[in-house]
Amino acid sequence: MATWNLDKAHSEIEFKVRHMMISSVKGFFQDFNISMSGDPDDLSTASVRIAIVSASIHTKNEQRDQHLRSEDFFNSTQYPEITFDSTIVKGGNDGNYEVIGNLTIRNVTKAVTFKIEVGGKAKDPWGNEKIGFSFAGSVNREDFGLTWNAALETGGVMVGDEVKITGDIQFILS
Repeated sequence: MATWNLDKAHSEIEFKVRHMMISSVKGFFQDFNISMSGDPDDLSTASVRIAIVSASIHTKNEQRDQHLRSEDFFNSTQYPEITFDSTIVKGGNDGNYEVIGNLTIRNVTKAVTFKIEVGGKAKDPWGNEKIGFSFAGSVNREDFGLTWNAALETGGVMVGDEVKITGDIQFILS
């Protein structure tokens, strides 16, 4: 069983959601931690916990970021953390896995699945063994109490329900 230490300088968690039903807005979280343990050669043994500081949301627009931190969305004051705890890891024959677990946003917990692709393992110039992953999944934001919206006079709504979540993560194995 290996210990995995998150390499924050080379890791990111992003999201994308439809805006006005005509384009997408992207953003990311600036402050998060991921703890992972298991055999790096058999990820079906892995256990994953992600903790994201909800107030660290960043969309390149401070007014929008403040709105997303407000009671209309994440209510970051009352619910400072978004978490994911894995329950099972499946697959792996081709370097692709599914991680199933419990995502909690605004104190609402739902089972979600993320597709994981192993990027590979390598030693950095300082001799540290690293392993990298990409992941992707989506959630319906309304399932987690993120229900704010506005009707548009042309039809449709301001914010789509589906939120696509992606990330690229590196760990240092020790």
